[in-house]
Amino acid sequence: MQDGQHDCNYTDAGLDLSYDLEFYALMAESFERSVGRSLTPEGQGAKWLYGRSPAVVLAHNTDADPRFIYANRAAQACFDYSWDEFITLPSRLSAKAPDRAERDRMLKALAANGFIADHRGLRIAKSGRRFYIEKAIVWDLVDRSGHRRGQAATFDSWQDVQAD
Repeated sequence: MQDGQHDCNYTDAGLDLSYDLEFYALMAESFERSVGRSLTPEGQGAKWLYGRSPAVVLAHNTDADPRFIYANRAAQACFDYSWDEFITLPSRLSAKAPDRAERDRMLKALAANGFIADHRGLRIAKSGRRFYIEKAIVWDLVDRSGHRRGQAATFDSWQDVQAD
């Protein structure tokens, strides 16, 4: 990604990164460097990832209180938020307050290692529905210059928690 083409810290909530080719490249290249495999099937790109991927893909920026900057259609369906709602939401609100400590521990481990595979964590949808994400991969979004631009996660398995 070239500096100056986007707000490189992704602080502008008005950016629409849903089909953005540069942002897709940042996510896909960071994923491949960290995890060692492709984020999308061969021949598929930004449009497929946003609109057709069965896996949830989310990303947040590097603000002091990180805010979601990307949520594909699968993420929107899983968390019950529209695009416009997601990109104004602090990512910490995807977990209930008691579960934020677990999320914070995961993010610290991510900072130390660059990515985490096989993460499991309790999350909350807009509706209040609670669910465990299963086998999530979480990785740092690092541009070609080595600058950290945020973090992303993907998972294709989750399990609703039954109400007490």
